[in-house]
Order: sequence, then structure tokens, then C-alpha cells
Amino acid sequence: MKTEWDYTTLAEAYLKRPDYADAAIDAMLSLAGVRKGSKICDVGAGVAHLTLMLAARGMDITAVEPNDVMRANGIKRTKELTNVRWQEGTGEQTGQPSQSFDIVTFGSSFTVVDRPLALKETARILKPRGWFACMWNHRQLEDPIQRQIELIISSRVKDYDYGPRREDQRTIIDDSGLFGPVVHLDARIVHEQAIADCVEAWRSHATLQRQAGPAFGDIVASIEDYLHSFHTTKIQIPYLTNIWIAQAR
Repeated sequence: MKTEWDYTTLAEAYLKRPDYADAAIDAMLSLAGVRKGSKICDVGAGVAHLTLMLAARGMDITAVEPNDVMRANGIKRTKELTNVRWQEGTGEQTGQPSQSFDIVTFGSSFTVVDRPLALKETARILKPRGWFACMWNHRQLEDPIQRQIELIISSRVKDYDYGPRREDQRTIIDDSGLFGPVVHLDARIVHEQAIADCVEAWRSHATLQRQAGPAFGDIVASIEDYLHSFHTTKIQIPYLTNIWIAQAR
């Protein structure tokens, strides 16, 4: 399925992305009152990072993903799970029946859709008083290693901007008039990651790729050289999992 953001060439690198903080996911599910067997639609499920975490908690999951390669990787990773099914669709047009889900989740995917339209579609497929949640892992940029990586990027991309993925999502959710009040949840997590996997993750950074243009390959190579300068195979990367969650009105 064609979308504005085409992740075909990034799908393999997305396998190296870190999971979300368990504490944040558990807090989200607790607030929404969902339990084992609850029906969840995971929109923009990608290669199943969030899907797998929800499945491990016993949820009944419909994973919706527009990109064929990403979806194929997700299907492969969840093929042994009887509580996960995959379908092609987008945040704006999930293809799911109305009033079917207890919660609809967007794991790092809410800002690559038309957010107002996606919120309307979410409200349509939710059960009465169901829940919407969107989330991202944000690297902690005050960490010395991450700060140096930011300098590498900013030295080559003038006015580099991470875009709406680092914004507070409350305004866009409130403006829809469909959900509220919005609750923000967060939890810190430190991922130990192989240098090679970290570099692969940067190769999957669509926002950087878009803004860097022809310089993208050189930036990733410079990040790789910097990480190898530590003469170790692994590094510690601090993240903050940020979740915005709200109940349908």
C-alpha cells in the first residue's frame, strides 16, 4: 500500500530498534483498564515491536501496517502467536469494523499519518469509551554520547528538526474533540545495544534521511566512526518512553 512515508528500504533496519519501557506499557494498560483477552488494534505496527509486547501480556491484537516489507517482517516475528493477526491498512483507513476495540495504539506511527483523520478513524473503530494511545521512544539527548551524535547531525544539516514526534501530543488530541482528558505517561529505560545494531537503527531514521538528503550516508558513516572510537562492541543508550493516552468521549 502506497503512503507518503515509504519505509520499504528501512524495514530491515527497524528490526534493530529498541522496545518500549515495560513500566510505561503496563501503566498505559492499567489506566485503560484492559486485561488479558482485551482487543487491541495496533496501527502502524511495523515490524511488531509494540505488537509483541502487547501479545506477551495476553491481549488479542489486530496489527495494521501499510508497508508490505514491514508487515512481512512483523508476520514472521509473530508467526507462532495465536493472539496476533495482521492486516493491510493505514491510520486514516484501518479497514477494521466499527466499535471493535478496547484500545487503539500507535507505536511511533502517529506522526506519519494525517493525525486528525487518524483520530476520527480511531474513534470509529473503538468500542464506546475505548482508549487511544500514541507513543515514542525518545533518546535522552543530554547523555554525552547522544549529545555528540546530535553535533554530528547539526554540523551537516542546518536547522535539523525532529518534527512532531518530539512534540507534546495533547493539543492535537484535544482539538479533535473526540477524546479527553489526555494523560501523559513516561518511563526511563536504558538499552544496551551493539554498535552494529545502533548504526543500523540510524540507517532506518526516516526523518534524518528526509532532511539530510544526499548527506545522509555521510552522516551515518560519521556516527559509525564515532561509535567505533570507543573500541567496544556495545553501548548504553538512555531512552524515555513517552505515551499520550485518552479515553473516547
